[in-house]
Amino acid sequence: MSAYRIPEVREPEPIGENEAILVASGDLRLPANQTCWPTQEAMEKKIIEAFAKEGITVKRGHPYDPEEGHGFISSQRMGMDVFKNIPKNARLIVAESVWQYSHHVLAGLASHQGPILTVANWSGEWPGLVGMLNLNGSLTKMGVPYSTIWSENFDDEFFLNGIRQWIREGRITHNTDHCRDLSPDQLPARPAELGRALARQLRQEKAILGVFDEGCMGMYNAIVEDYLLNPMGVYKERLSQSALVAEMRRVTDAEARAVRDWLIQRGMTFETGTDDATELTDAQLHEQFKMYIAAVRIAHTFGCAAIGIQYQQGLKDMVPASDLVEGLLNNVERPPVFARETGEELYPGEPVPHFNEVDEGAALDALVTNRIWTAMGYDPATTLHDVRWAEYYTGDGVDAYVWVFEISGAIPASHIANGYAGATSVRQPPMFFPLGGGSLKGVSKPGEIVWSRIYVMDGRLHCDMGRASAVELPPEETERRWSLTNPQWPIMHAVLHGITRDQFMARHKANHVQVVYAPSAAEADEALAVKAAMLHEMGVAVHLCGEVKL
Repeated sequence: MSAYRIPEVREPEPIGENEAILVASGDLRLPANQTCWPTQEAMEKKIIEAFAKEGITVKRGHPYDPEEGHGFISSQRMGMDVFKNIPKNARLIVAESVWQYSHHVLAGLASHQGPILTVANWSGEWPGLVGMLNLNGSLTKMGVPYSTIWSENFDDEFFLNGIRQWIREGRITHNTDHCRDLSPDQLPARPAELGRALARQLRQEKAILGVFDEGCMGMYNAIVEDYLLNPMGVYKERLSQSALVAEMRRVTDAEARAVRDWLIQRGMTFETGTDDATELTDAQLHEQFKMYIAAVRIAHTFGCAAIGIQYQQGLKDMVPASDLVEGLLNNVERPPVFARETGEELYPGEPVPHFNEVDEGAALDALVTNRIWTAMGYDPATTLHDVRWAEYYTGDGVDAYVWVFEISGAIPASHIANGYAGATSVRQPPMFFPLGGGSLKGVSKPGEIVWSRIYVMDGRLHCDMGRASAVELPPEETERRWSLTNPQWPIMHAVLHGITRDQFMARHKANHVQVVYAPSAAEADEALAVKAAMLHEMGVAVHLCGEVKL
C-alpha cells in the first residue's frame, strides 16, 4: 500500500471569556481601501473603547498591512485565511465604515458558531451602513444568525444598550412592529383580481432576465437562484459583458451621435472637459451611447423583459461606466434604437427595465412593477436606489426624518423634475472608473412612492413593501446632502410612512430599495395592493411595512 500523509488540522487558540474579535471587510480595489482606511481606523477605536467600558477587550482578527496601507480584508481568499485563525465560538464583531465586498467574509461567517455582531457608522460620506445592509442581507440568505447595530458616535444609549444585550445574551432585539405579514383576504377585490391575473399570465407566457455576468461587488444577496424564479415563469439568459463590448463595436458613429442629439434636443446638460483622466469627455459619452444601443439590441435578440449590467468590475477596465445607459433604459421616453438588419424600432414606447449591479431581487421587482404599472396606465419607470443615509429635517414645509436614496449613477428621467431638461451628466469618480463615463443626475421630483425589496430568507423569496413620499428640500439642503454623499449621483429625498430609522435598519435585508412613482396617494395605495396580490400569487411571502392602506 502506498504511503500517504494525513494533514494536521490545528484549532485556533481560544480567547478569554471577556474578549471579542473584530474583523473588517473591505473593497477589492486597493485605492478605495487606502482612501477609506483612516475612517475605518477611527471608527474601530470608538467601538473598542465602548466595549472596554463594558468589560470586553476587543482584538483585531487581522493586522494592518503597511505595504498596502490599510487593515481591511481585501479578498475572499484573505478572508478564509483570517477566519481559520479565529476560534469558532468567539464573540465576533464585523465593523463596517465603508462599502465592503461581503463575499470576503461570508465563508468564515457561514461556519462561525459564536455570536456575530455587524456594526456600521451612521454617515453619508462613509457608507458603512450601505455595506452593512448588504452583509446583513447576505447573511440572511445564508441562514447565518447575526445581530446588528449602528451609531453616529458609538456613545449613544441606543448603541450602548444594544451592545450590552449582545454581551449578555449574544443577540440584540430590535422593534420591528412596523412590519406585518400580508393577509390576502384583506386585499380589495379589483386590485387582487388584477394582481392574480398578471401572475398567471407571467407563469403561462414566461419572461427572461438578461444577466450580464452574475454577481457584483460581493453581493451574494443579489443572486436569486433559478429554482426560486422558474416556478414563477421567470428564467435567466446568462450573458457576458464581453458580448456587450463586442456589440458596441458594431454600432456606428452616426447612431451614437443620434442618441446624443436626441438628448440635447430635450435639454439634457453634459458637463464635459478635455482631461480624459479626470473629466467627462465627448469620447467617453460617445462610447456610452454605443453601449446603450448595444444593450437594447442584445435585449431584443434574446427576448429579454429586463437586463442587468454588472457595474464596475471587469467592464470598467474596458469601456466607460454603464450608468448613463442604465438611466436611459429605464425610461419610457428614451432615444429610439433600431434593429440593425430590419430597421424596426426596438421596444417602442417602452422602457427596457434595467436592474443596476445585476441585483436579481431588483430584477424580479422591476419586472413585476413594470407589468403592474403598465396595466394600470401609470408611468412604469422604476429603479433601485442605495439606502444611503438619513437625517431629520425641519423647515420649508417638511418636518420629518428624510432619507437620502442614491443610485450609483443614473435614474430614469421621468423621476426628475423637468425630466431630461432637469438632468445633468457628470463624470463618475476616477477612483472607481478609470475610463470615465457620465451619470444621469438630478433631484427626484416630489410625489407618492411605492417602495419594496425582494430578498431570499429561509430558502424562499420574500418581499417587504411600503409607502413613502419623495419630498422637495431647498436647493442648499440638497447640495449639502450631496456634498456628504456622492454629488455625481441622482438623489431622492424620501420620507417613509410609519417607519422609524431604527425599525427600517433592523428589518431591511439589502443595501438596495426599489422605488416607483404613482400619480396620487390613493393610486399608490391601489398599485401597492395589486403588487402584493401578484407577488403572493407568484409564491412570494409578502410583508407590509409601516402605514399601508389596502
